[in-house]
Amino acid sequence: MHLSFDPKKIKTKELHQYLLSTVAPRPIAFVSTVNEQGVANLAPYSFFNCFSSNPPILIFSSNRRVRDNTTKHTLHNVEQHKEVVVNIVNYPILRQMALTSVEFPEGISEFDKSGLTAVPSDLVKPPRVKESIANFECVVKDIQSLGDHGGAGNLVICEVVKLHLAEHIFDEEGNIDPEKTDLVARMGRAFYCRANGNNVFPVIQPVNVIPIGWDKIPEQIRKSEVLTGNELGTLAGYEAFPANEDVESFRTDQRIVRLKESCKNNKEMLRRQQHQLASEMIAQGKVDAAWKTLLLDLVKDIEEEN
Repeated sequence: MHLSFDPKKIKTKELHQYLLSTVAPRPIAFVSTVNEQGVANLAPYSFFNCFSSNPPILIFSSNRRVRDNTTKHTLHNVEQHKEVVVNIVNYPILRQMALTSVEFPEGISEFDKSGLTAVPSDLVKPPRVKESIANFECVVKDIQSLGDHGGAGNLVICEVVKLHLAEHIFDEEGNIDPEKTDLVARMGRAFYCRANGNNVFPVIQPVNVIPIGWDKIPEQIRKSEVLTGNELGTLAGYEAFPANEDVESFRTDQRIVRLKESCKNNKEMLRRQQHQLASEMIAQGKVDAAWKTLLLDLVKDIEEEN
């Protein structure tokens, strides 16, 4: 069951939170700009992402405030000077970033208030954040207003002209290690999440090989009361069913033998335990073994043996 809402019939404040709490987690653009007097401004934006690599395009949205329809210093600055630096926020600077979200008066530098270090950029006027693991010097290609009411976005389309990446975030093979970046992302309201430890995991799905597909999963497996949608998706994403002879030879696997012995007097329990064993195999990355387990008709074996 879902609760349904018409965006035009609920308060903007409510809609704002529904969007931010479900379209999440969102990376945070820590944007530095300069005003007419050359004073640096620093502000975080979670309406942000990367949208192109050639050319390299980052976009963030400086929304009108919901409460009073005013705009932020960052928007004013980029309208005057079409340059920004997008700095990436990770856990070691999270609380300092939070300080920069305070609405300090015009002319007050958030660098001073947050204790972050401004270092000169190479190609643009706004400074970089020294403590950030990644700085993207950008020229502003366009600013697109999405409306004139509170909550309306202003898309700032930025082309990266130079990037600076902390040396320590790379692994020995020259790839960026997610454990070393220790990124944080914005959720709804006051909630954030941290991308490291058990929260970081690979999802490998070859896109140039046609997999089995959900529709080809046998119905008794697809309607399992044990296997989750993610587990069924893993099965569906496998490249091909194991050969019949490989499935048949799997009957002698000790895990299958023990399973049949422990559940020989309970067919329903046997089905559940068969699916549970497959679930454990999937968790271990043994998808081929999981398929062999699931394709065996163990209930029929028990009936024939009796």
